[in-house]
Amino acid sequence: MSGLPAWDRCAVMGVVNVTPDSFSDGGRWFDTTAAVKHGLDLVAEGADLVDVGGESTRPGATRVDEAEELKRVIPVVRGLASEGVTISVDTMRSSVAERALAAGAALVNDVSGGLADPAMIPVVADAGAPFVVMHWRGFLEGGNIQGRYEDVVSEVVDELRARVGAVLEGGIAADRIVVDPGLGFSKQAEHDLTLLAHLDRLLDIGHPVLVAASRKRFLGRVLAGPEGAPPPARERDAATAAVSALAAHQGAWAVRVHEVRATADAVRVAQAVEGARAAEGAQ
Repeated sequence: MSGLPAWDRCAVMGVVNVTPDSFSDGGRWFDTTAAVKHGLDLVAEGADLVDVGGESTRPGATRVDEAEELKRVIPVVRGLASEGVTISVDTMRSSVAERALAAGAALVNDVSGGLADPAMIPVVADAGAPFVVMHWRGFLEGGNIQGRYEDVVSEVVDELRARVGAVLEGGIAADRIVVDPGLGFSKQAEHDLTLLAHLDRLLDIGHPVLVAASRKRFLGRVLAGPEGAPPPARERDAATAAVSALAAHQGAWAVRVHEVRATADAVRVAQAVEGARAAEGAQ
């Protein structure tokens, strides 16, 4: 297994939800053939890697069983890998991660950071695979939202540092760890915006940063203004591209998005501006 994929700019991670109930595009790519085609379309539009998931993590979502998640995810991973696509598997189950890595996935993106399944970290460590550690305070169901913070940036950074420590102790190499602030997970809109304003603090943890803001509730709140109704998820892609440009400018390793083309353009513009700044500094 090779190390963490690297690009000369912020990477674009396209999303393939093989689920009937994703908040954004649930059911659109539920069939294996449609999901593989969608992944290939995202690559054609500029995605550097594709994140395949078979379980919705939206608030209130019911967990699917292991057999169903495997049935959804593994054929899609296998199909995309056969086309040479760099794949991350979005799962909280070690069994799904293990099978997906064997089928050709390059990294594991676990929104629980290894907390949902104690076997996850040993499986990823044994495979030598890169691992995305997201900030997570439990499943988004019932009263377990836990969206209260005194200082959201400090608390998220501290909790991520502790989680990274556990992942390192579990045998995953330091150069294969990515951190993700978990926008929208146990967080209100103001928390998400504050974290985006302080990505430098997340970078100070010492690992590449993944930003997954695409179509999320906080963007709906920003676009709606104080009185209006938030626009539907699929009408938040321009706002997502704006976040992608900001994240790329601040040094994010990758941005995870549903609609790739606008974000692929946004990160390239950010790279060009940074290039102009570097050229000016070198004179």
